[in-house]
Amino acid sequence: MRRVHLVFAFFVFVRSPLFADEPRSINRDAIRQDLFSASVPAVGLSAPSLQGEEPAPKKKSPALAALLSLAVPGLGEHYAGDFGGGKYFVVAEGALWLTYATFHVYGNSLRDDARAFAAIHAGLNPAGKDDQFYVDVGNFINTQEFNDKRLQERSPERLYDAEAGYFWQWDSDANRAAFREKRISAETVLNNRKFVVAAIVVNHIVSAINAARLAISHNNALLESLGTVDVRADVMGGLANPHGIRLTLIKTF
Repeated sequence: MRRVHLVFAFFVFVRSPLFADEPRSINRDAIRQDLFSASVPAVGLSAPSLQGEEPAPKKKSPALAALLSLAVPGLGEHYAGDFGGGKYFVVAEGALWLTYATFHVYGNSLRDDARAFAAIHAGLNPAGKDDQFYVDVGNFINTQEFNDKRLQERSPERLYDAEAGYFWQWDSDANRAAFREKRISAETVLNNRKFVVAAIVVNHIVSAINAARLAISHNNALLESLGTVDVRADVMGGLANPHGIRLTLIKTF
């Protein structure tokens, strides 16, 4: 650690009430109060801006960094000034959404094929039917067999009305079993979307935590680079014969 001392000395060569020959009591605190209570114009005190000079680094908000990455993984890391780590979250986000789209398209394609197979080999009408209907179609050879089972279980509220469009009759038990396998395969693929969504949520949360950490590290490094500044004022010539004020600026790196 080194110290840089910038010393400014001001000398008073004119007579004034402060330095008059008449004996008076002078004390250091009063001189400092007179010096620093004076109104000093702002012009000339600030360093002139140089053309092309890079702006000084600013502190980053960890909360804002976390929110940005929570919305879009990698964005908070970019804000914190370290996109090198954030790019992996961006790549993971893209890969996860691509996986989700693949499961969605492929699963729906399998389900549509299975239902079209059932329409051909079981003679059912697919209009307005829900998922549970197709589960029952895959488990029973026809509507009558299903209704008989529900009556045995004393569940008349679950009966299907064949005349209302809920009729089916498989042409073979082998085709019924084949449809059931196709339906289960389609549902398995579609259910995999839930795991992808969970992974996407985790990716957002981890990216948010990482972005906040990077923002905090950025702020800590900024404080260390700025160091500390100490300003001191002394009376030149001592209290008995003051002839100026010396200002010492000490900056520690």
